[in-house]
Amino acid sequence: MSKKYHWFWVLVFLGFLGCAGQKEQVIRIDTRYGEIVAVLFDDTPVHKSNFIELAEAGRFDSTEFHRVIPEFMVQGGDVFSKEEMPAEEWPTLPAEIRPNHFHKKGMIAAARQGNNINPERRSSGSQFYIVLGQVYDELELTTDMAKLQAAFMQYVQLQSQDSLRATYTQLYEQQDFDSLTRLILSKRDEIEQSLNLKLTKDLSAEQLEAYTTVGGTPHLDGEYTVFGEVIQGLEVAEKISLEPRGSRDKPLDPIYMTIRVEAMTPAQIEREFGYIIEDGK
Repeated sequence: MSKKYHWFWVLVFLGFLGCAGQKEQVIRIDTRYGEIVAVLFDDTPVHKSNFIELAEAGRFDSTEFHRVIPEFMVQGGDVFSKEEMPAEEWPTLPAEIRPNHFHKKGMIAAARQGNNINPERRSSGSQFYIVLGQVYDELELTTDMAKLQAAFMQYVQLQSQDSLRATYTQLYEQQDFDSLTRLILSKRDEIEQSLNLKLTKDLSAEQLEAYTTVGGTPHLDGEYTVFGEVIQGLEVAEKISLEPRGSRDKPLDPIYMTIRVEAMTPAQIEREFGYIIEDGK
């Protein structure tokens, strides 16, 4: 064998060894309801490294899931309040909002302040939430409800829509808002054509599949950085979300957490959790 090909195969073998030994950081969040296991995404490197650094330093330990809402999310990790840091000194992270990461059930995202004081959508330096959400039907999911409602009110004022206006008024007076929503949605395509408007939202095939099967919170897409995913123990987050709540959706009985980081190869993760680490994530 020539030296040329000898070194080629040496490099291939070394590359194979490097891939085989590649480690991922698995996040283990322990609560009184059990353990939540997650992975963090490589294409949100600032959020990933920040979370791991806080976890390895033990700074998440004894923080709470301090805001819980059934069929929406559970939020926790308020490190800086625990450490009694003045609010004006709390660090933030630059947004890493990626179109391939959306608010499917089980995703982990960074909390943040609202757009009115945070137009750059910078993330909290510690607080995160686990998405729960709901399952949507495709018609509701692909409709811009705010635009449709405004267009519907314009449409029912047309003289030709006396019957529709009467039905709408009756349902409104009965406070039957579910039927009212179904009525408005049923007229979407008709209103689009009549008023020459676009009342639909563009979603990827992946979003459609996720939100109409496992569910999530699609209205948050593009607004918050999604940087990880639960791979085991999502039922623990669901139990936490059902805790009796007081002011600001805080559990009456505190739900504390401890977080540790474990290095595992992608093969180990797939074998133990059935989760495949995708390239670039």
